[in-house]
Amino acid sequence: MYKLMIFLLVCALGVSVQGSHVVSGTVTSTADGSPLPGVNVLVKGTTQGTNTDLDGRYSIAVPDAHSVLVFSFIGLVTQEITVGNQPIIHVALEEEALLNEQVVIALGVEKRRLFGGRSRKAQAEALTSPSYFAPYDADMAIVHQTEGYAAIHENGFKKPTDQALSTFSIDVDAASYSNMRRFLNYGSMPPKDAVRIEEMINYFSYGYKQPIGNDPFSIHMEMAAAPWNPAHVLVQVGLQGKKIATKNLPASNLVFLLDVSGSMQDANKLPLLKSSLKMLVSELREEDRVAIVVYAGAAGLVLPSTSGKDKQKIIRALDKLSAGGSTAGGAGIKLAYETAKKNFVKGGNNRVILATDGDFNVGASSNAAMERLIEEKRQEGVFLTVLGFGMGNYKDDKMEILANKGNGNYAYIDNMREAKKVLVNEFGGTLFTIAKDVKIQVEFNPAKVQAYRLIGYENRMLEAEDFNDDKKDAGELGSGHTVTALYEVIPIGISSDFVKEVDPLKYQKEVPNSTEANTREWLTVKFRYKHPDGDSSNLIERTLSGEPGRMSQNLQWASAVACFGMLLRDSEFKGNLSYRQVESMAKKALGTDEFGYRREFIDLVQTAGRLDNTLSVSSK
Repeated sequence: MYKLMIFLLVCALGVSVQGSHVVSGTVTSTADGSPLPGVNVLVKGTTQGTNTDLDGRYSIAVPDAHSVLVFSFIGLVTQEITVGNQPIIHVALEEEALLNEQVVIALGVEKRRLFGGRSRKAQAEALTSPSYFAPYDADMAIVHQTEGYAAIHENGFKKPTDQALSTFSIDVDAASYSNMRRFLNYGSMPPKDAVRIEEMINYFSYGYKQPIGNDPFSIHMEMAAAPWNPAHVLVQVGLQGKKIATKNLPASNLVFLLDVSGSMQDANKLPLLKSSLKMLVSELREEDRVAIVVYAGAAGLVLPSTSGKDKQKIIRALDKLSAGGSTAGGAGIKLAYETAKKNFVKGGNNRVILATDGDFNVGASSNAAMERLIEEKRQEGVFLTVLGFGMGNYKDDKMEILANKGNGNYAYIDNMREAKKVLVNEFGGTLFTIAKDVKIQVEFNPAKVQAYRLIGYENRMLEAEDFNDDKKDAGELGSGHTVTALYEVIPIGISSDFVKEVDPLKYQKEVPNSTEANTREWLTVKFRYKHPDGDSSNLIERTLSGEPGRMSQNLQWASAVACFGMLLRDSEFKGNLSYRQVESMAKKALGTDEFGYRREFIDLVQTAGRLDNTLSVSSK
């Protein structure tokens, strides 16, 4: 113990250790002196780097006194500092002038535009023109972007007399939120298909009560007037997963499957990936085990299954990784599952953690092939967590498919703060499944409901018959996870352009149901779930009765996030919503906000409002 303390002291003082020394410090903003999290700190000419933490702190080993540290973050002026004999280097970064020689373009990658003598108006027009998204041309040095997003066709209103049942799989993923944040923080509005409203809502935890009894989750429902249309009713259905203390969680058998291909060289890819996983390693116990599989031109096992007690051995293996080569994703996944199966812990948490930018281009690279492979392996009791990194060539659509088909979850890591949220603050929810194949089916009462629409969950919709089919895959719920779904309901008697009439049916006649007409029930919700090692589902049923009331803080916050998502998507259902309204709603529902996630949301709303206003003015 004494020797370890001496070693750590030596590192902190920057004294040479085996030909290198450690430099640490903080990065702050010149504007207000506040710490800057997520700043890239790179040893110039190498792929060795790190990111500042939530307090703007960093620590990095450098080869020698001649090393140059590069401090960069898109939207801020990059600084290069020669280390010399300095053990501590504090840096203050200033913002770049918007629309100056360097700007941030739509897909979040820093590019140079040589505007020459253009006027400010001409510069603004260039930023909003179709060529803003185009490949390189003579006038603008823009690198072609190859990010991939699955098309989202927003759910419309359904009449209960035509379609009484709404059936969908839960979604605990939150990748869309952090990816959306990346776009806004880098100075551009996110593409519409990058915005999945349910993932934005489920990024936040809610004040739902913990479950009591044998079921792994509790159920919460309420309804109130919809903020964007007070004549409509907003219905909230919330699930709260049982929170299990880390010390009581089953032993983990983890396999880190890491993309070290050439596309992972950027500082916000492999360097951020390594720093993120080090935080996860710090949470592991002696009974937990980790193996590391990497893939580039080929796949390989760089660390056999190792006890979580031997943290330094795991961290050293991570530190040695560097990027280069093509992307044999299919071979890597096969080897990772083989490794997980070889070290399988009966009754434990057996999981592959895939960390990549999703750019698979060698081997079983098509979505269909990868989907079949993951489906096959999940039957062996090994779950999947997908962590996305980077920008420019990011493949969100492929990452989401892998997580959905692998009985797992999906997060996008854009900075160290997000890594801490996913891998430390929500450690149990990210890695430990308490219920699988969780499905929800809602039946609406036509005596109360004229029409309804589910907000979000477009790529999680199921057929009505899938609800009772235990062979049909659905979403997983982790320890402490919350899931929230919102319905917009048009009550009977409310005139609406969204309710479309069809000609009367010739062979089928609507028969009034006296029981249904006299009830106070608006809807009935059914839930199905399986235990993590089970094959047969359990059924829970609840009804929602009464009249819409005053919004709780939970519903206020969820509705504010939903409104923001509708604005970002330019939804046809957004009414007269504005970013200022969303900001006001969110501030009223801020609550205790232990980790500052809700305050950050308000900042993002303000940023989007400014960007949207700039684009609107420049397009006139």
